Amino acid sequence: MIPLSLAEIAALTGGRQHDITDPEARITGPVVIDSREAGPGALFAAFAGERADGHEFAASAVASGAVAVLATRPVGVPAIVVDDVTRALGALARHAVHMLGTRVVALTGSSGKTSTKDLIAQLLGRLGPTVWPEGSQNNEIGLPLTALRADESTRHLVLEMGARGIGHIRYLTELTPPGIGVVLNVGTAHIGEFGGREQIAQAKGELVETLPTADEGGVAVLNADDPYVRAMAARTEARVLLFGESPESDVRAENVRLSERGTPAFTLHTPTGCGDVTMRLYGEHHVSNALAAAAVAHQLGMPAGDIADALSSASTLSRWRMEVTERADGVTVINDAYNANPDSMRAALRALSAMGEAAKARGGRTWAVLGEMAELGDDALAEHDAIGRLAVRLNVSKLVAVGGREAAWLDMGAKNEGSWGEESVHVSGTEAAVDLLRGQLRAGDVVLVKASRSVGLEKVAAALLEDGSREGEGSAR
Repeated sequence: MIPLSLAEIAALTGGRQHDITDPEARITGPVVIDSREAGPGALFAAFAGERADGHEFAASAVASGAVAVLATRPVGVPAIVVDDVTRALGALARHAVHMLGTRVVALTGSSGKTSTKDLIAQLLGRLGPTVWPEGSQNNEIGLPLTALRADESTRHLVLEMGARGIGHIRYLTELTPPGIGVVLNVGTAHIGEFGGREQIAQAKGELVETLPTADEGGVAVLNADDPYVRAMAARTEARVLLFGESPESDVRAENVRLSERGTPAFTLHTPTGCGDVTMRLYGEHHVSNALAAAAVAHQLGMPAGDIADALSSASTLSRWRMEVTERADGVTVINDAYNANPDSMRAALRALSAMGEAAKARGGRTWAVLGEMAELGDDALAEHDAIGRLAVRLNVSKLVAVGGREAAWLDMGAKNEGSWGEESVHVSGTEAAVDLLRGQLRAGDVVLVKASRSVGLEKVAAALLEDGSREGEGSAR
């Protein structure tokens, strides 16, 4: 963060100083929302959440070195009291981005945002100091916190923008105006809240509507393979750069293929050259993510050969997103439990199917341990049923549906597709799923674990990996 005095912060946020003896004391450290992360020079932003009220930890944050607290009421330690902490963070982020003049790259989409953000960050990191969100900080709190990590040395600021309604992305772009905007896709994530894909497209397209004009350097990076995204070209005055597998794409992939391990390879074509890419990430869906990242890197001057090399060496930076681990006993666990929607669920199942071809040749089986995809509204029954059916069509060996009504729909879809019976089972929760898997997994099996974050299926993946760790210790002895 650029250093600011407490007086400057109060002026920028419209706040009032309480218990501050030195208004010129400066924030030189990070802005944090967890008091345990507070250190020398920090600013602690206190939020009143469902489980805990950050105001109660204000004294602890200051004792750990925080200079002051951003709060909605006096807290007995140096504080800047504001009406709305979220809005105050946004005001600070807006000021920081304006003062730094850093090139801002923002991306949105129904799926793949975090993986693509990680790819863009790794590519741009080769061009200069780059700041990007940790995990999936893509809302009105996470985005300012990311922006406030930038300093005078930051050359690129990569931001992920999520939306749960019309106007959300427009608000985020007002906080951190992007010069490059990337739209990945328009799918069915949160369709229950939006009401339909047209409404989702309307919300996602707010990103390109707010970009600078082409003469001012604005660039809209759009997925040519998604008709909803392609149509957004008419909603922006920025220069349009298309990516995809379509022949008219400016940045495109040819000769796309999957290895027996489920990792994609392709030939990358850009307006300035081409290069061969062999990715370390799992699943063909990462080809589109890689092309979006390549388009951004191309726009910022990276040669095609360097882009191909960077994509080939890129790894997963965020937790629980297609994390592949092989246990000592030969069981492979794919932890993709961070979140799920119909599009990402289909992509994960296809990746499992590709990885399963080699596993089955060695006598192994593929397991899909799936749970609810949240926020689908009236489409929930049809979407869960369709995913269950897809598991059968992709020749997944076993489906374990975990949870309540939505899991039952997954199980029902599988059993209603073809001759599946005992291949699919519905269990009530994570403990039951772990017990079932412990009794049936064998060497060579590949297990995908995926659901919306609220289901907590990361507990299943963690238990399976812990079992593998104990197995390895036993083998070592």
